Amino acid sequence: MSFHLERFQDHLAFERGLSPRTLDAYGRDTARLKEFLEGRGIEDPGAADPVDLREFSYQLKDDGLAATSIRRTLSATRTYFGFLLGEGLIDRDPTEDLEPPKIWRRLPDVLGHQDVNRLLEAPDPSDDLFWRDRAMLEFAYASGVRVSELTGLKVRDLDLEEGFATVYGKGSKERLVPVGGAAVRALRVYLRDVRPRLDRGRGTAQGAVFLNARGGALSRMGVWKILQKHVERAGITKRVTPHTLRHSFATHLLEGGADLAAVQEMLGHADISTTQIYTHVDRDYLRDVHRRYHPRS
Repeated sequence: MSFHLERFQDHLAFERGLSPRTLDAYGRDTARLKEFLEGRGIEDPGAADPVDLREFSYQLKDDGLAATSIRRTLSATRTYFGFLLGEGLIDRDPTEDLEPPKIWRRLPDVLGHQDVNRLLEAPDPSDDLFWRDRAMLEFAYASGVRVSELTGLKVRDLDLEEGFATVYGKGSKERLVPVGGAAVRALRVYLRDVRPRLDRGRGTAQGAVFLNARGGALSRMGVWKILQKHVERAGITKRVTPHTLRHSFATHLLEGGADLAAVQEMLGHADISTTQIYTHVDRDYLRDVHRRYHPRS
């Protein structure tokens, strides 16, 4: 009774109107907290201090809980102590300096080299929009741009002689990205033979590189639909999004020995820690190579 768990549950149900499922989660989390504190000889939540709660978070980790579950439990713990403080049942909140663990980012899905090649070869040469689709896929994989950067790309942003494109990323930050020979060749044919036919001299797309069949600028959904069409044609069964090509671009560069800072610059990441997630993918690749080819692995 000294932990006031039933009173806390009534507060959540009747005053905050939480769903039964959420109430069950709070109940499990606060019961876990109560069991931990009692195991340390603490019979009253008002006697718990920041050190006790820090040890509680360590215990959650030692119990094998995922970072997301730990964050949820600590969030419930803060809510619980906030309730006790608001009700005058304790005189200080021991959770003020309690920091949740960082959630490890999930490794992004990537395509292997063979799947990328199959995807790039998937457009049907007999299709009127073959060169648009081929140029779009080649450019996306060659540059690693975000889908918003691809749809916002203007003809004036391309320097095919030098093999670069100027893209505008988050916060309208400008950066140069290499395009690569295969993408340059596909873009040249598309810009010469297909885009003028789509635009019909109207200029309605304000100079956008990639146009839809009606002559307007290709939208994000348009890119997604084109990509899905060719993923199916290539016989690729895993889920592929425009971001998958960006992830594959970064991963394949690092597999080939590219410098992390250079990849950061090409991706337009403000913080190199964002780019470092791809080193985990690369590490898995290296571990797999070692396991397959080292005689003592």
